[in-house]
Amino acid sequence: MDLRILELCREDPRFAYEAYEFVCEAVTYTQDRLGRHAPGDEANEEHHISGEELLRGTCDLAIREFGMMAFVVFKQWGVRTTDHIGEIVFKLISVQRLSKSDRDDPEDFHDLFDLHQALNEGFSLTLTDPAKRGNR
Repeated sequence: MDLRILELCREDPRFAYEAYEFVCEAVTYTQDRLGRHAPGDEANEEHHISGEELLRGTCDLAIREFGMMAFVVFKQWGVRTTDHIGEIVFKLISVQRLSKSDRDDPEDFHDLFDLHQALNEGFSLTLTDPAKRGNR
């Protein structure tokens, strides 16, 4: 466990420890997906990802890891909006777990899209007619 993240959770218990760890994983996942991550390298401008890129990468990773339960997991962690992910990012920056460029701003995450909808895209539940199931 990262003591810096534990301290963040103690100071602001709205978000679960796992939410902070997941956002850190999502940064690496997004950098890799966009070809902007070189293992072992110091963070620099060429590795930078935008708030929107990180939000999309976070959703992609959540769907990949949790499937249809992604929003439920996020909700249990206290993460319900894109703004919440931005808050987590900037808290991680404040304890030097993540870095930022001069142009990064919490507003980059403000209400960019409906997180619930993004985490449920592509999933649909359909019920078949019970009478038809018996005819198969």
